[in-house]
Amino acid sequence: MMTNAQAQFIRHEKKYRLAVTFTRTLLFVILLALWEITTKLSVINPFIFSSPSRIVNMFLKMCKDGSIFHHCLITIGETALSFAIIIIAGIGIAVILWLCKGLSDVLEPYLIILNSLPKSALAPMLIVWLGNNQKAIIVTAISVAIFGTILNIYTGFLETNKEQLRLIKTLGGSSFTALTKLVLPSSRKIIISNLKVNIGLCLVGVIIGEFLAARAGLGYLIIYGSQVFKMDLVAMSIVLLCFICAFLYKLIDFIERKSGFS
Repeated sequence: MMTNAQAQFIRHEKKYRLAVTFTRTLLFVILLALWEITTKLSVINPFIFSSPSRIVNMFLKMCKDGSIFHHCLITIGETALSFAIIIIAGIGIAVILWLCKGLSDVLEPYLIILNSLPKSALAPMLIVWLGNNQKAIIVTAISVAIFGTILNIYTGFLETNKEQLRLIKTLGGSSFTALTKLVLPSSRKIIISNLKVNIGLCLVGVIIGEFLAARAGLGYLIIYGSQVFKMDLVAMSIVLLCFICAFLYKLIDFIERKSGFS
């Protein structure tokens, strides 16, 4: 049975979450209103900065011919594919490095250097190597997050309880047994946290690739809009990217909670 103190604590938490949600919504509405009002009063130039009403009009216009859905699906599909490859390859390579200490000692400095390298500098070379196509966009997105994923997950593997590892070895367990029964389960929070970070990084990588090698997608719309001075199109694409990123993050969070990894 719930005590009075517990019931009071739950009520307090509900009120706090409600207050936070209300404040967030109010702040968002105020910012949109200020943006709209300042453009209507010509405090800022609506041609350069656009406005909420102009963004909505542009969105509705593109909804009528269905083009915006095509561009959104292209970007989301490229993000999902690169995200899946990063997770599978990142975990797989981290496992190999954990199983082969000599290999990890040799490759670690190279992984650190590649992770620190600005990926936007690699994108033009990838396009020259792979061509001006979707393959170059996917590889660009993968390059943004793959090295950090490997390093973070491998570091998480190394932080596994040494006494428990020693116990498994003492009882005759193999490295594979230690990996599947201890290392991977104890590292699941690190893996999930990497999923949350990587979904955003994949979207960033896809947009970088679409800036340079796309004929469709939100990144293409941003570049095209800036070239022809359609700032409403640019602003709308950026707003849609914000919504897509928030949706993908919430999706990963939902999967985490439903799978019991939280």
